[in-house]
Amino acid sequence: MTETPTKLANLSASWEAEARQWIQWARAPGHDSYWRFHRDQFLRLLPPPGRQTLDIGCGEGRLARDLKQLGHRIIGVDSSPSLVTAARESDPSMDVRLADACALPLDDACTDLAVAFMSLQDIDEMPAAIREAARVLQPGGRLCLAIVHPINSAGKFEEATADAQFVIKGDYLHAFRYADAVERNGLAITFNSQHRPLEHYFLALEEAGFLVEALREPALPDHCIIVGPGRRWQRIPYFLHLRAVRP
Repeated sequence: MTETPTKLANLSASWEAEARQWIQWARAPGHDSYWRFHRDQFLRLLPPPGRQTLDIGCGEGRLARDLKQLGHRIIGVDSSPSLVTAARESDPSMDVRLADACALPLDDACTDLAVAFMSLQDIDEMPAAIREAARVLQPGGRLCLAIVHPINSAGKFEEATADAQFVIKGDYLHAFRYADAVERNGLAITFNSQHRPLEHYFLALEEAGFLVEALREPALPDHCIIVGPGRRWQRIPYFLHLRAVRP
């Protein structure tokens, strides 16, 4: 499977440029969805700790640190030198490697669990990253991933009201780059990502030999609704979670 090439700076370089802002954003407890609900919803999809857990696109390491606390033996990989440095500094005992997700510095069949938490939409060659995940997983090993739900990256609500219409004005069925500039509680960051339809992800999983075991479409939980307009996000999923097995 191939995707439309882009002349923009690659996503890895874009995230390295935002590394300082991301470290501040990611490490502010309670600041974003990770702390309020997203992490816990994702963890329900994971099998228990086993032989070894690979965190693909580990960033500054917040999920890797949480997984380690839960008993996982972690190897983290990321292509951003600044984020790898931050992850190592936060826990020098953790194995964090500077590497491309499409060329993992790991042996074949060396791990039983790979997680890609909110990273695949930020990788230019997503199908190659999924093939690499399949290569390093032992038979029966699992890949658990979370991405921005493609319906979310394709469209938007027309206004900030509980009953606002959600509209896709562009092209859902083809990949395209997008950038979301967000400011909240004095912190600002631009998220650079690639929209892909669901078919692109499922074709990549199919071609890498994965079988999908579970799929979830998390919406905003009740406890996260502060004012009524936020309920619009209980009608459209924020994210997509998926667990697949390498037979």
